[in-house]
Amino acid sequence: MGTLLIKNARSIVTMNDARDVVEGGSLYAIGQEIVAIGEDIPYEDADTVIDAAGMIVYPGLINTHHHLNQTLTRNIPLAQDCGLFDWLVTLYDIWRHMRPEDVYTGAVVGLGELLKSGCTTAADHFYCFPDGISGELIDEEIRAAAELGIRFYPTRGSMTLGQSKGGLPPDVVCQSDEVALKDTIRVIEKYHSADKFAMVRVGVAPCAPFNVTSDLLRESAALARSYKVRLHTHLAETLDEEQYCLERFGVRPLAYMERHGWVGDDVWFAHGIHFQDGEISLLGKHSCGVAHCPSSNMKLSSGVLPLLKMQRAGVRVGLGVDGSASNDGGHMLTEARMAYLLHKLSHGADSIDAADALAIGTRGSASVLGWADAIGSLEVGKAADLFMIDSRRLAFAGALFDDMALPVVTGSAGPVDMTIVGGRVVVKDGRLVGIDEEAAAERAQAAARRLVNEATLLTGIDYRRSRLKRA
Repeated sequence: MGTLLIKNARSIVTMNDARDVVEGGSLYAIGQEIVAIGEDIPYEDADTVIDAAGMIVYPGLINTHHHLNQTLTRNIPLAQDCGLFDWLVTLYDIWRHMRPEDVYTGAVVGLGELLKSGCTTAADHFYCFPDGISGELIDEEIRAAAELGIRFYPTRGSMTLGQSKGGLPPDVVCQSDEVALKDTIRVIEKYHSADKFAMVRVGVAPCAPFNVTSDLLRESAALARSYKVRLHTHLAETLDEEQYCLERFGVRPLAYMERHGWVGDDVWFAHGIHFQDGEISLLGKHSCGVAHCPSSNMKLSSGVLPLLKMQRAGVRVGLGVDGSASNDGGHMLTEARMAYLLHKLSHGADSIDAADALAIGTRGSASVLGWADAIGSLEVGKAADLFMIDSRRLAFAGALFDDMALPVVTGSAGPVDMTIVGGRVVVKDGRLVGIDEEAAAERAQAAARRLVNEATLLTGIDYRRSRLKRA
């Protein structure tokens, strides 16, 4: 079991209950666990010793919602200027050509981006399983996460209601309920760990009300609870979804999910923009979680999360980047800044400060994932999951008055200087450790080009150049 000593930091931003900032602090970890933190700790040596002079240490950011496979379909011209449903219909035709190696390649790039932005734990929602392609696609993401060293929370998604049955996606990217449930059991039994410092936990995640059957929702909830794992899905993201549920099911989206057992402290929803006041109270009463994805919500013009109402009601809110195709990036510090700016604009200048935004992406996200005992803050007994930035950067000159607020207020869009997960250095000097970044980028672009070319050949639409809206 290795040991880690970080010493002489400019400051350690703990994000504990008191939001303490330890000036000139040091941190010592045995294995994954922090055993000492403070200005004067009784440790002088370790297997890994990091002189953090000039560095500010932060708890690792936690991404509560992502679609890593979408890393290969960013900046598609035809999908840039439309709402969610049109955006999805455009991209389904590309995603249907995914192969296992594409999923792995996209995950390496997407998870690498997250690590380089200070993210140490990532939840992913994988739901697209093209007909005729291996059903073990989520395994490729888990393999990539292990190689990169990120703490990973894959959720086994599914789409089982295709266009022939009144759903949104083409049948070719859907599975049957039986196939989806059987493979969900396989993934849980093979990969899930309930250990405090697990590197992989698994969730159950049918995609959305408009592309899965009611039977799958009901059986997924029962399955998840029988294995004591968490439930995740998209909900209340757009008014189109709301209208679909009203027309097809006669109720609003949350009432439909509640009907099928999808309310509880083991449930978190992605987006949650269009919940009404009574629904927010219900979510808070049952301690449900919500993944807030501000950049994606702004790009798709979906709306603004009622953050303050949710927090007052007791809804647990965390931060997510959402899929790369609706964000076109995976930078968690940028996401924290977007949340900070968006809610100042929407709710008033004094509605949220930078520390609040940072808290959403750390403590809030840990709570959403049911993992607050181990991650989300730097404290004795928690994981040594953290990132560091060099305060001596030109971008921070004239701004070193509040270390907690610094990366959110100034908009630190570049890579962090170091990321550590479970006591192991995975980003050093802004570069991924043990990964050839240029080679990974080249493989990813080649895979993306092939996916778009195959979709173009099938549909006759040039996704690389066309800006025409589909009829």
